[in-house]
Amino acid sequence: MKGRAEKYDELARKRELSEMPAGAEAVQKQHQRGKRSARERVDALVDDGSFVEFDRFVEHRTNAFGLDEKEFLGDGVITGRATIDGRQIFLFSQDFSVLGGSLGEAFAEKICKVMDLAVRTGSPVIGINDSGGARIQEGVVSLGGYAEIFWRNVQASGVVPQLSLIAGPCAGGAVYSPAITDFILMTEKISQMFITGPEIIKTVTGEDVTFEQLGGATTHATKSGVAHLVATDEDNLVELTRALFSFIPQNNRELPTQYDCDDDPHRIVHALDDVVPDSPNKPYDMHQVIEAVVDYGDFLEILPHYAENIICGFGRINGATVGITGNQPSVLAGVLDTRSSVKAARFIRFCDAFNIPLVTFVDVPGFLPGTDQEYGGIILHGAKLLYAFAEATVPKITIITRKAYGGAYDVMASKHIRADVNLAWPTAEIAVMGAEGAVKTIFRREIAASKDGEAKTRELIDEYTERFANAYIAAQRGYVDDVIEARKTRSAIATALHMLSKKRVARPKRKHGNIPL
Repeated sequence: MKGRAEKYDELARKRELSEMPAGAEAVQKQHQRGKRSARERVDALVDDGSFVEFDRFVEHRTNAFGLDEKEFLGDGVITGRATIDGRQIFLFSQDFSVLGGSLGEAFAEKICKVMDLAVRTGSPVIGINDSGGARIQEGVVSLGGYAEIFWRNVQASGVVPQLSLIAGPCAGGAVYSPAITDFILMTEKISQMFITGPEIIKTVTGEDVTFEQLGGATTHATKSGVAHLVATDEDNLVELTRALFSFIPQNNRELPTQYDCDDDPHRIVHALDDVVPDSPNKPYDMHQVIEAVVDYGDFLEILPHYAENIICGFGRINGATVGITGNQPSVLAGVLDTRSSVKAARFIRFCDAFNIPLVTFVDVPGFLPGTDQEYGGIILHGAKLLYAFAEATVPKITIITRKAYGGAYDVMASKHIRADVNLAWPTAEIAVMGAEGAVKTIFRREIAASKDGEAKTRELIDEYTERFANAYIAAQRGYVDDVIEARKTRSAIATALHMLSKKRVARPKRKHGNIPL
C-alpha cells in the first residue's frame, strides 16, 4: 500500500505529464509551425493565474487500432474556467499534438462539461480550435460527441456569448461547432476551415486547390464571410479576442460592461458638417462618421473585408457598448445586396440577443438590381435584414445622412419597423427612388414632347428634389423625429440612449418566429 508521500509524488508526476501529454518534442513541432501549444494559448489569453483546469487526468477509452498502447492525459483538449479582465469565462483549447487534435468520446465530454457550466453560471464560452476532426479510431462515438457539442451550441445561442478561435486546421465536423457560435476569429497562414480537404476535392471534382486557398483566413474573411476577424499572428489573435470580449456582456440577462469615459458625450464634431458631398452621386467614407461619433474614435469592425458595402461593428457612447450598422457609400454606393443583407442581419440579431443598443447610419440608394442578385435570392436575403431590424427590441437609433430610397429606406431601421429615434441630417434625401429615376418615370411624356429634353429633365429633377427628395416631408409625417446638424450627432445619440435605457417591449407569446432562411 502506498504511503502519503508516494501518493503526493504520484500526483505531482501525473500533473507534470499532463502539462505536455505528447511530449516536449511534439510541442516543439508546434512552435516550428509558428503555433503556440494548447496550454500556452490559454495562458496567453486569460488573466495571469486565473486558469483553473478541469479533467486533466481524463484519458480515451478505446483499445482499437493500437490506441491501447497510447495514453495521453487530458485526451487532447484542455478545459477549465478563468477570467478575462476579471470576468469569468469557460474555455477549451484543443491540442493538435495529441492525435492531431482529433475528437473522441472523452474529449467531447470534457468540452460538454464546460459548456454546461457556462450556461448554468451565465458565463461566456471561448473555444480554441485546432483539430483534424473526428477521431476515426473511435468511429461513431466521435460523431456522437460532435453532435452533443452542436446541441449545446444551439441551446447556449442567445444565452451566453460563444467565441471560436481557429488556431490551426479545422476539418469536417470540427468546423460546424464554430459555425454555430457568435464570432469566429482566424489567424493568417496558420488556421484553415473546410468540410473536405484538397485531396478529396481533387478526387471528386478535379479541382486543384491549396489548403490556404480553400479554407485559409483570407478566404473566409473575404469570400465566404465565415471569419469575422483575422489576426496576423497568435499575439494579435489574443489582442483581437480580448478587444471583442470587452464589448459584449456575460449573458443575455446582463448589460455589457460600462466603462469610465472622459470623452464628452455631447461633444460637437464640426467636421461632420462637411462629410457629405454636395453631389448626390459622389462617394464618401462612412467610417469617418462612425469614428467621429464613438468614444475616442474606437470602433471594432466585424467582417471588415466582406460585403464592404455595409459596415458592422462595436463602439461605445459615453462608455456603453453600441452595435453600429451603416451603409458604405464608397463601396457600390452603399447599395444593399445578398451578402450585405445577411452580414448585417446576423450582427443585428447578436446585438439584440445580448442587450446591445443599435445605431444605424443610412445612406442607401436601394437594393442592387440584376439577374445575379435575383437568382441569388435577394428577396429572401433582403428579408432577413428587414426581419432582424423588426424583431430587435433593444434601443434602436437611426440617422439618415443622405440617401434613403425605396424599400431600402424601410429596411434600414425606419420608424415604420419600430426604430425608437429616427434623425436626419439636412443633406438627407428620402424618397421612393432617386430624383432622376423618378422624373424619367413620372414625366416621361413631358420630356419626350419638350424641344430640349435634357434641359427639361434637369429642370424637373431640381423641382422634384426640392419638393420630395428631402428630410422634411418625412419629418412632417413624424417618420423622422428631428432634422439635426451633423455636428450634433454624437450628442443626439447619447441623449437618445439615455432616454431609452429603461426600454421594455412586451413580446407576443410564441415558440419562435420563422426568419426567412
